[in-house]
Formats: sequence, C-alpha cells, structure tokens
Amino acid sequence: MESEPDLHALLRSLRVWDTELPAFDPAATPAEPVPLFVEWFAAAVAAGQTEPHTPSLATTDAEGRADVRTVMLHGADPDHGWQFASHSGSAKGRQLAARPYAALGFYWPVLGRQVRVRGTVRTAPAEVAHADLHARSTGALAAALVGHQSEHLSSYEELDRASQSAWELAQRAPETAVPTWTAYELAPNEVEFFQGDARRRHVRLKYSRTEDGWAKELLWP
Repeated sequence: MESEPDLHALLRSLRVWDTELPAFDPAATPAEPVPLFVEWFAAAVAAGQTEPHTPSLATTDAEGRADVRTVMLHGADPDHGWQFASHSGSAKGRQLAARPYAALGFYWPVLGRQVRVRGTVRTAPAEVAHADLHARSTGALAAALVGHQSEHLSSYEELDRASQSAWELAQRAPETAVPTWTAYELAPNEVEFFQGDARRRHVRLKYSRTEDGWAKELLWP
C-alpha cells in the first residue's frame, strides 16, 4: 500500500523563479495602467505562459464572505475596464449583484509577474453579452445554453444529457440567445504590477485612480 505524499516535504522541495527574470523600470511606465497591462500580457503570451488570460476573480457575498474562482478575460481598455462574463444567476453573478466590487489576480510565473486589479463592477448592455458569446466557439455557446451554473446537480448523467442537447442546439441555431449570459466590466480603482526577483527584491508598482487621472507609487515587497 502506497504511503500518502508528504505535503510539507513537497512544499520545501519546490523552488520559485530559478530562472532569468525580466527587468522592470517603474520610471519608464505609462501614465495609465491599461497600456502596461497590454504590454505585460503580450510578453506573457510570447514567453509561452499557459492560459495567461485566466485570472482569479475574487468577490464577496451579501454577508461579506469572500469567494474566488478562475474566469476568462474578454478584454481590457480604458473605457470599459477589465471584462469577463458569466450567468447572472451563478454564484459570482449573485454576489456581484449584491456587492458590485471585485478583484482580479493574474499570475504569469514564466516571467515572475503578477497583476492585481480592484474596482467596481458594472454590467454591460445585453447586446454586448450576446455579441461576445456568439463570437466564441460552438462549445462556449453550448456551455452557456446548459445554464444552471452553481446549482445542485443530481448526477453526471443529467449533465451529459443537458450538454448533448445544448451542443445540438448550438450547432443547429448558432444565434440562439442566452438571456442570463452577462458581460461584466470591472472599472479599476487600483492596479498593481508585481515583478518578481530571484533575490526577493520584488518591484511593486501601484496605480491609484484620482480625480485627475492616475497616481503611481512604489510598494515595499
């Protein structure tokens, strides 16, 4: 009989950033955070980072209890903030309706970089959500058509039947509307860029929104 893995031994065996990491000069950064985010995102893609577009989304429920999950980024620009989508009736959808404030956390270990985004969340017009969903794959539409996200599932067989039916509908009628599918826009109040350093002299640059635009400051690691 195999023994259980020793978690603490495994943790102690791991090393972080045993590689050459890029330099980061905060003095050479743009006045607003979105251009720097796009630059870092492109660098993560070029470096071969797996799924760089899947940040963690943190929310709180009506009682103030924290929750987190991984989502897919759908865009980022100065006018609409950081964009993602989900069903309005999902756990995250209900939480955002009750407390429309959230945080996104991107981690790109291949470059030793993190980006943290915090701010208020608003819903985009329904036509934006419709266009976003129908510009994606048949599988994405089929998954949205299944619905019931975060609800109780009685058996895997029930999911299998619903998924098959949704897939057939998505192929037969690719413009089918999904009324609960909602596009969200996170309008940032703060955006932090973290560049790791092998000697733990990490560089942290924080953008904070002001009445006149954005203020930048360095943070201790």
